[in-house]
Amino acid sequence: MNIALVTYLDKGAYDSATVESEDDKLLNFLKEKGLNIEKVIWNDRDINWADYSLAILKSPWDYFDLIEEFYRWLDQLDAKKVKLLNPIEVVRWNANKQYLREIEAAGLKVTPGFYIQNKESVNLEHFFKKFNTNKLIVKPCVSGGAKNTFKVTLDNVNEVNQKLNLLIQHEDFIIQPFLPEILESGEWSFIFFNGVYSHSLIKQAKPGDFRVQPAHGGSVHQQKPGEELVATAQQYVTLFAKDCLYARVDGTFVNGEFLLMELELIEPFLFLNTEPENYERYYKALKELI
Repeated sequence: MNIALVTYLDKGAYDSATVESEDDKLLNFLKEKGLNIEKVIWNDRDINWADYSLAILKSPWDYFDLIEEFYRWLDQLDAKKVKLLNPIEVVRWNANKQYLREIEAAGLKVTPGFYIQNKESVNLEHFFKKFNTNKLIVKPCVSGGAKNTFKVTLDNVNEVNQKLNLLIQHEDFIIQPFLPEILESGEWSFIFFNGVYSHSLIKQAKPGDFRVQPAHGGSVHQQKPGEELVATAQQYVTLFAKDCLYARVDGTFVNGEFLLMELELIEPFLFLNTEPENYERYYKALKELI
């Protein structure tokens, strides 16, 4: 079986000084297990995808910049009967943050949000009152790496309104209250392999920033949560990440209640380096799904 470990054309946009790259380490680990696997750039036009029986999404970190091309690539894999992990239909669903509506409708807690449809106009001042907050976060529904993400206050609301009303001519956005708990306590990530809990951590923004991503200087702190916290995160995976090799449940606690921020099923960093056993758990899950 030929396996593609799917990555992207790296131009350095998502390099990090705070966490090590895990792609090569994972690739070598899986090769040592006897798998015939190689890194492949998802939109490399010289690749014949029919040569691969299985493709594993690892780090296609530019997919949201090239979303229509990415959707066509998924269609191509489907037509050529290449099995994708995570599954194609799950990846399509997860690519647009409006999936949060479906999760909320299922009775699970998510960060409150309001969705602005393409080509609408908006005045963000209205949302300070709506969410009873003095700070907002605004980001595209198809995005990653904090692309076109704004932290909005009364001081910069007019400036962001101008930028946003231009951007929404081309794509949909979500408006959410800024959760101060992110700065105070950090953002939790719970990682699961084939539906089974593996490990967790807290990501914290560097001083003066609100973005927890390692590419923006965020730091990572390993955690050992109790069974109740793991069970809370497990609900999201059980309902919405069926047959997924990996799932990362990102959120924070507000008044003691977990609020989902993202269910990451396409290209999350998995923080495999936090425990040596994480690689074994990943491999075990992969073998179960092949």
